[in-house]
Amino acid sequence: MGDSSNKTYRTGSDIEVRPVYRRGDVSSDADDAPDPGSPPFTRGLHADGYRTHPWTIRQRVGFGTPRDTNERLKTLATLGQTGIAIDFDLPTHMGYDVDNPLTQAEVGKVGVNVMSLADMRALFDGIDLSNADVMLAAGATAPALYAMYVTVAREQGASDGRICGSVKNDVLKEYVAWGNFIYPPSEAIRLSTDLIAYASKTTPNFAPLTVAGYHLRDAGCSAVEEIAYALAFAREYLDALKAKGADVGSVAGHIRWFLAAHNDLFEEAAKFRALRRLWATMLAEQYGVTDADARKLRVHAQTAGSSLQYQQPEVNIVRVAYQGLAAVLGGVQSLDLACHDNAMGLPGAFAQQLAIRTQQVLAHETGVANTADPLGGSYFLESLTDEIAAKAQAILDDLIASGGAIDAIEQGNLQAAIGDAAYRVQQRIERDELKVVGLNAYTDDIRDETHPKPAAMSVDAAKVRTERVAALENLRKNRDNAAVEKAVQRLKDVAADPAANLMEPIFQAVAVEATVGEIASALAEQFGRYGDVMAGI
Repeated sequence: MGDSSNKTYRTGSDIEVRPVYRRGDVSSDADDAPDPGSPPFTRGLHADGYRTHPWTIRQRVGFGTPRDTNERLKTLATLGQTGIAIDFDLPTHMGYDVDNPLTQAEVGKVGVNVMSLADMRALFDGIDLSNADVMLAAGATAPALYAMYVTVAREQGASDGRICGSVKNDVLKEYVAWGNFIYPPSEAIRLSTDLIAYASKTTPNFAPLTVAGYHLRDAGCSAVEEIAYALAFAREYLDALKAKGADVGSVAGHIRWFLAAHNDLFEEAAKFRALRRLWATMLAEQYGVTDADARKLRVHAQTAGSSLQYQQPEVNIVRVAYQGLAAVLGGVQSLDLACHDNAMGLPGAFAQQLAIRTQQVLAHETGVANTADPLGGSYFLESLTDEIAAKAQAILDDLIASGGAIDAIEQGNLQAAIGDAAYRVQQRIERDELKVVGLNAYTDDIRDETHPKPAAMSVDAAKVRTERVAALENLRKNRDNAAVEKAVQRLKDVAADPAANLMEPIFQAVAVEATVGEIASALAEQFGRYGDVMAGI
């Protein structure tokens, strides 16, 4: 691999890595660090780790019609998947029904199309929601989709206390990295916190906010920036809830997190440890949360989609296995391994089986789940944990001092910082300073016609749209449209009162089969669409 004796090694967060680590490289507190299960939970949430609390195998699914996705969910359940993650298509995220011309090329293409309560019923047909752990990957339309999900669970006979899972509902990441925003940030925060306040009391085992650093990381920021920005977002939600009179201690325990697991194994493991420490400390020192359980940071990790390569796609199997190992060594509660064919399109059923089997090998054959925090005490890991925590705290402090995350979003500063970080990584790749196997290193490939490249799964969006338009027309023909009009008008009226919680009128609109598009449009009449505002600047 060449002479590297004079080379300086750095992590992706620009932390210098020494040739060897000794006791003096670790803070004096390392030997006295609380055990797993004790605040600030650096070493994990549970005293016995994964022995009694195994991580959830949660491969994301979403494509085509609700019935298409339902069939795949049932297939993955037979393979040993223990949790559900639903990806929605772009029209659903943006609050457009399928008869809107803007949806023409996107219906069911990258995510499942859900417009109505009938669609949510079809999506979970034959799946017992009183015994399911479901993550709804929804942002701006999260309140409507949550209402549909809860309504279906209740129809199945599930009590509110038995409805388990989470919804993303982190709208701030949309403005920075994902782009699926509808309303101005202040109004989006209102909707998000209305959902959090409502669900924390109504469905206590369903997490109404999942703070998403993953999207920021996949857009190009470093591990340190990922957790710093995510913490800044979390503060915005907590402060907004506090302003509404909510008890932060009662809400904090209902929050979940969603982070990336990237290539640098030790930095990634240390990142999860550092974030747990920072979150528990912040809640105690800045929000006065004394309940230890409420200060636990529960996190779902997904291996980094941005790390996958189109060239030699089978190598992605190896990449995600190591990334998954990093997540488990970091003590995550839930895990999704990106499939090796994701670089080419949607994951096929066989690729998802392979990802599930990889998680099962990790859980049952490697021994990593036998003890809590197996890397704890490593001089290298403890030093990295301290440095990541310190650097992330410094970034967070700077953000707060300059006006907070929302101000940074509206000024474009966060977007620019992430773009700059992505550009620096790309420069390193193009200068061959960062080796990517199959892309700029070890590119020879003996593949021939006997070993073809895996075929990408694709969705015929035009065909799906035709089916979905017919379903929408049938829905509007058979529902009580007068009741829909009345419910939508009430939603508009309540939206005009900034102090009112919007969840009850959203539930009422959902119950009479108002669509995601109709609910989003009603709110947009009151709040405006942020894209329209930005276009005028």
